[in-house]
Amino acid sequence: MPEVTLVEAAPLAALQEMRRDPRVWMLGEDVARGGLFGQYRGFLDEFGADRVVSTPISESTIMGAGLGAALVGTRPIIEMRIFDFVMCAMDELVNQIAKIRYMFGGQARPAVVVRMPHGIWRNSAAQHSQALESWFAHIPGVVVAVPATPADTAGLLVSAIRSDDPVLFFDPKNLFPLTGEVAESIAPIPFGQARRMREGGDLTIVTWSSMVPAAEEAAPTLAERGISADVLDLRTLWPWDEAEVCASVARTRRLLVVHEAVTTGGFGGEVVSRVIERLGTSAVLGVARLGQPRVPVPFSPPLEDALKPDARKMIAAAENLVRG
Repeated sequence: MPEVTLVEAAPLAALQEMRRDPRVWMLGEDVARGGLFGQYRGFLDEFGADRVVSTPISESTIMGAGLGAALVGTRPIIEMRIFDFVMCAMDELVNQIAKIRYMFGGQARPAVVVRMPHGIWRNSAAQHSQALESWFAHIPGVVVAVPATPADTAGLLVSAIRSDDPVLFFDPKNLFPLTGEVAESIAPIPFGQARRMREGGDLTIVTWSSMVPAAEEAAPTLAERGISADVLDLRTLWPWDEAEVCASVARTRRLLVVHEAVTTGGFGGEVVSRVIERLGTSAVLGVARLGQPRVPVPFSPPLEDALKPDARKMIAAAENLVRG
């Protein structure tokens, strides 16, 4: 299997599905020119202007046009360039795309994929570094995908393109250079199945998206210090693998949830709550959450580093949870 970067993995999935299904097409700012990150170079030459459509700089128009096209039977990939721009299209996304299948009794199928690269990207500051995936996990009617590896990005995107439900696809900008193997024929990865990164018995670490490499870095150091961690990458926040997480915590009796998003109101709170509800307080010795403080992301690199969770902070949180 060839090795590619994470930013290259999603276009491989899109290329496969556009060749497989003529109903699949893409729209967004500059996609015909190759996309903001150069990920769609060559798509216009192969598929033409009817299936690779550069749009005006109007996110509400892009989102609304994608929905309309889906309702007449096509399968659009809506490219938002970066996540923060979706704020300009919240009515179309939250009040229309997420609700329309339910409100029309299943007769309307909003089979759209909304790609939204999110999270901290070096020196991008407060308006271009947000991780607000918990907002969308809260909205009934949408799937929320948060991959962290090239293989998962490709496999989840294939599932997203084939889904009849709308899928919000959060690519971690900070991991775009990350490399990994992607199969030449990309198989779909089912939503709601966590990936076990490491087995252990002292505590469960649950994470996703940009925090996955930090967990991979922290786990061996914890092992050297006598703490064996069971590490799970959720891969999707809705649906999420509640059964696997609960089974892990039932064994380890301790839970640490780590995400790049602000801790207050983050999806980590949902994970902790559901585990306690299912297992009961007597079955769990300790829980903790690790995320950003509730402040805007600064432009300054040292300040950015100070607020972002990393392997060092994860190790400290895990040791405090296990040893008190």
